[in-house]
Amino acid sequence: MIYVKRDPALIPEKLIKVAERAQVELEALPPDQRIDFIKKKSHIWRAFKRHLRAMSYGKCWYSEAKGPQSPYDVDHFRPKAEAQRTDTYKDNGYPWLAFDWDNFRYSAERSNRLSTDEETGETVGKSSWFPLCDGSPIASWDDRCTNDERPLLLDPVCQDDVALIDVGSDGRMKPSSTCVGTGKKRVKASIRHYALNLPDVLEARKDVMRDVNDRVDVLLKSIEAANNFDDAADSIPVDDQRRAIKALTLPNSAFARAARAKLIERGLAGLIASPEDYPAIAA
Repeated sequence: MIYVKRDPALIPEKLIKVAERAQVELEALPPDQRIDFIKKKSHIWRAFKRHLRAMSYGKCWYSEAKGPQSPYDVDHFRPKAEAQRTDTYKDNGYPWLAFDWDNFRYSAERSNRLSTDEETGETVGKSSWFPLCDGSPIASWDDRCTNDERPLLLDPVCQDDVALIDVGSDGRMKPSSTCVGTGKKRVKASIRHYALNLPDVLEARKDVMRDVNDRVDVLLKSIEAANNFDDAADSIPVDDQRRAIKALTLPNSAFARAARAKLIERGLAGLIASPEDYPAIAA
């Protein structure tokens, strides 16, 4: 997981207006007609997909997966029709947020939908899961106190949430070194419900870490050679190698969080790209 900075300027005003009109219609409906209306208007949130995709450079906001063969969804962070709070309890969720793009997240299908972890047999994926931390208020249609809720799941648009999770040396997502108490529970729940350690995702993340590790080895040898042979130092492609490694940590690179973790492990955090290095987002 990596922080996603949302940019409303990337969304056409016309699309915003369509969502607003649907919201007005929804608000006027009696309770027993709301869910059917929302289902009939699913084309509205789907129309946001390519704009949300641009905000993360084509990557899943939860897993950082990126690939043309992976189906992607527009997930409602707060579920629109029902919210599964525990294994045995669910409620009506957040229907008033069905057309609110602030509630949309661009998600790979395996993060958004229930599936089975091939290694553990555990059911993973977000689906309608939205547990809350102990003691959290629960928003409802008549009391829309979402700002007071304390979700158990980490939100990739919240920098404080993203700071709680990191990549371990084995490629698995885990609590960060500064994550304690309830934060660890949140990370554990997020790893499960976003399917962050599925075998294929884990292997892809490890591939990135191996690539970074190999490139660092080459870079260090190049630096050693340049220091040993001053006359030839300028001909050794240290700068090119450094730039290539930094590129793997940019937010448009798949599993950039894993690349950053490997550089920190190797004591080369200085090679991690800074915000000023980030590529522009194309509308």
